[in-house]
Amino acid sequence: MNKEEAIKIIEILKKTYPDAKCSLDFKTPFQMLFAVVLSAQCTDERVNKTTPEIFEKYPDAESIFKIDIEELEKLIHPCGFYKNKAKNLKETAKILVEKYNGEVPCNMEELMKLPGVGRKSANVIMLEAFNMPQGIAVDTHCKRIANRLGFSKQQEPQKIEQDLLKVIPKEYYKDVNHIFMWHGRNLCAAKKPKCEKCPVKKYCNYC
Repeated sequence: MNKEEAIKIIEILKKTYPDAKCSLDFKTPFQMLFAVVLSAQCTDERVNKTTPEIFEKYPDAESIFKIDIEELEKLIHPCGFYKNKAKNLKETAKILVEKYNGEVPCNMEELMKLPGVGRKSANVIMLEAFNMPQGIAVDTHCKRIANRLGFSKQQEPQKIEQDLLKVIPKEYYKDVNHIFMWHGRNLCAAKKPKCEKCPVKKYCNYC
């Protein structure tokens, strides 16, 4: 894969998914962080059904910091792994209140120090909450598409991201974060991809 081919693929997918965007609902950087933590091993649809009630009563880091962890566990229970997620969210809220005056840091390194926030999550937060894409969030869809289209032969998310960043210009980071996810959900499924409808099948190693 070279830069010219990478750009051609991205441009085709941009035309295929002109409305591609983040599928998590949020209004503030903290709500984005909260939703991203909940989305681990959970669908965005389920997260979006769960967060409105929470954000109505507990919209910021300070309110989550004050809530009893048992109540938080109850509220996020539908999203799975609720005990571990509640613990991470409580610890994160504490750090934000005590160190950042309740605000989410606009910095990859600082974000990745927060409990429950890895590189993928930090990439999502930097893009969606601050409109400052620093890299490419490699979720299951991105990994699958990167492997099938020949962007990377790696299996580890960080190594896949590095391969992607070698051939994708920075001005396309925002697009790639969205269109790879949409392509994975709509056509390039894991088990039964709709190859006959795929607009980039001529570049694909899977077909």
